[in-house]
Amino acid sequence: MKRSIVIIALAALALVAGCKPQKIFLRAEGQKIVNDGGEVMLRGMGLGGWVLQEPYMLGLSGVVRTQSQLRDSLVALVGETRTAEFYRAWWQNGVQKRDIDSLAAWGFNHVRMAMHYNSYTLPIEKEPVAGEHTWLEEGFALTDRLLEWCAANKIYLFLDLHAAPGGQGNDVAISDASPVKFWQDERNTDKAIALWKKLAERYKDEEWIGGYDLVNEPNWGFTDPEGDPNGTAEPNNAPLRDFLVKATKAIREIDTNHMIIIEGNGWGNNYNGVWPLDWDDNTAISFHRYWIPNTQETLATALKNRSEQNAPLWMSESGENTNEWFTEAVDLLEGNDIGWCWWTFKRMGERTPMEVTPGAGWLRLIDYWRGNAPRPTPDEAWAALQTLAENYRQENTRINRGYIDALFKRP
Repeated sequence: MKRSIVIIALAALALVAGCKPQKIFLRAEGQKIVNDGGEVMLRGMGLGGWVLQEPYMLGLSGVVRTQSQLRDSLVALVGETRTAEFYRAWWQNGVQKRDIDSLAAWGFNHVRMAMHYNSYTLPIEKEPVAGEHTWLEEGFALTDRLLEWCAANKIYLFLDLHAAPGGQGNDVAISDASPVKFWQDERNTDKAIALWKKLAERYKDEEWIGGYDLVNEPNWGFTDPEGDPNGTAEPNNAPLRDFLVKATKAIREIDTNHMIIIEGNGWGNNYNGVWPLDWDDNTAISFHRYWIPNTQETLATALKNRSEQNAPLWMSESGENTNEWFTEAVDLLEGNDIGWCWWTFKRMGERTPMEVTPGAGWLRLIDYWRGNAPRPTPDEAWAALQTLAENYRQENTRINRGYIDALFKRP
């Protein structure tokens, strides 16, 4: 009788063990990205233009170069209080639960949040105590809210340090920095590493965090800053490797669950001097892909990196092209077992799933800044900003079904 009870108990334990919920943390396993359910093909969308505004997405090419310059221009028209109110509305309206619901319903299984460091901490020049870090709850709360919506939809959230302290390259629109000081002042790299450590502390147990993208599109000429300012031909990326190693180490002291994402120089593609990838075994190699033919030859370097470093690939940014090009690119990437993330989800112009209509007032502001219209009154400018922020809500955008269908090869 006792023997029967023991057997039944062991069987019950085995059944419970067999029903143990699968962990959905993404991880690098050799050359594949997997979770406990098996290999995962990443199909995602970048949340660019939201926390970090790039001027071209707002029709401001040639008017301002960075978000900071835009903000200064707005303060000159409507004052600091109204400018701050506009940015709060921009953050509130730009990504709401219905946006994440829609992306999930359309077939995307992850989003990549383009973060601005100054949403989370002060610039080094404004720290009350030199060398210390002041943390801003507003940015973390914004990320918490986004993660909650992603988890509700069972899609992953990748955290992407799109604008690093001091700016990671000469393409200042993407890093909101002028002059660039990320590589020249270690206080900036220290702050970036401290931010990743803070994020790891907060999210180490969150399974719907897909991974940590340590620094977006470095573009800096370490060896030849004048002849190769964006580092596309940089032969020695030692400072980049040093940052990636240190940031990973800081994260791993706290968080061993989440995948690390690394990007090369020259807008994410130049890994000269970064290899070997010998400092972490849960790391994916990112590359970006714009305005090039969809041929097997154009993937040769990425595939070589995957094979030699025995790490998975993730094409974490592409877009700004035709629907036909999108379909061809997805065919090429998935045919080579490479997941992807497109850029970007919502902006002015047609090359986006959700097209923002700016309103006549915003267009008059642009004309003023270009010298083609009289200066608006503060109330006129404020009305234009209110309309722009309101039109950033999904319900006020135009959904480009063809763009979405092209990515998923739907007729």
